[in-house]
Amino acid sequence: MSTVRTDRSRPLLPGILALAVGGFALGTTEFAIMGLLPQAVEDLNVDLPAGGILISAYALGVVVGAPLLAAGMARVDRKTSALWLMGLFVVGHAFSLLAPDFPTMLVARFISGLPHGAYFSAAALAAAHLAGPARRGQAIAWVMAGLSVANLIGVPLATWLGQLSGWRWMFIVTGVFGALTVVAVAWLVPSVPAPQGSSVRGELTALKSPALWRAVAVGIIGFAGMFALYTYITPVFTDVGEMPEPLVPLIMALYGVGMVVGTLVGGVLSDRSAKRSLQWMLGTVAVALACFSLTAEWWIVSLIPLLAAAMGASALVPSLQLLLVDAAPQAPQLSGALNHSALNLANAMGAWVGAAVISAGFGLQVPAGAGAALAGVGLLLSLVLLRAPRPTADSERSASSGAVRL
Repeated sequence: MSTVRTDRSRPLLPGILALAVGGFALGTTEFAIMGLLPQAVEDLNVDLPAGGILISAYALGVVVGAPLLAAGMARVDRKTSALWLMGLFVVGHAFSLLAPDFPTMLVARFISGLPHGAYFSAAALAAAHLAGPARRGQAIAWVMAGLSVANLIGVPLATWLGQLSGWRWMFIVTGVFGALTVVAVAWLVPSVPAPQGSSVRGELTALKSPALWRAVAVGIIGFAGMFALYTYITPVFTDVGEMPEPLVPLIMALYGVGMVVGTLVGGVLSDRSAKRSLQWMLGTVAVALACFSLTAEWWIVSLIPLLAAAMGASALVPSLQLLLVDAAPQAPQLSGALNHSALNLANAMGAWVGAAVISAGFGLQVPAGAGAALAGVGLLLSLVLLRAPRPTADSERSASSGAVRL
């Protein structure tokens, strides 16, 4: 990819990596709070269940902000959109760092989550435009890899520093990476104008696309399976598998490795066929989660299906992004942002399913089995809902003229 140039003087890879740094910052702040929750609730003088709302506040910001900000920036240059959205991210983290009490912190976390999905949409569209139609899946995967690398490096780093020096250091770390993103994007990413004729009204027409909502439904249900396990991954390994607790960071690092590899592989596969890639990965996740549930008592053995599940789930993301954008090509900003709304809703659904299973009296390894069932349902839905429409005379003429198809 590094040999491809966006113009006569700008190589492609540095610009895409600059956009990926923003994904690194977003991924770090989304997941590091989970490891620092005990320190947060003590500092804010609330109990643990109330502290969990801090995680929900960020996710709610993502769900709300993704479609609203993406549609509102329909006519804005993609580079400019990424800069403004990451600027809002930095402001939210400065607000979080200084928040004096729990209600203020909730507002700050909500603000921090608002630009999450819209940034990834703008960054992915910019990267795809710079790479060209033949390599857009790989370009999107490189941007999304920032989120995966965050789980490998950023989350452990922010958690360690927060435990050592105070949990609010997480906001400093992620805020600094957000500021670095602004500088890097301004310097390395060329202008990527919005398509001619783009408008807020045009973006909102995406909401009328049945194909868009079918892809969203598949993404939410299929990806929720992974979160049914991820939410409870630590107690499963320590309580069920009797793994020594000091090894938990290594488990998280292994999961991060799977995410990085899966995201990059998913980008390559999605360039061949986004739909088939999505379906194969849903099947992979279903099988891997089922195997994990059966092997959880032997933690060393269960590392293999954990790695496979992490790779499969992450490989879903580039494919889902392409399917959403192609479902509503007249509204790429909004449709791309809905990818992250779907993934955050999947996060909530997976955690809820896992909690329901545990509350019903089943063992900690059973949520992974429930997750396998969710991924299986997602696969079945994809086979039914993502069938290609019958070709029309217009589509046949379009295909014969060389249009890029999935």
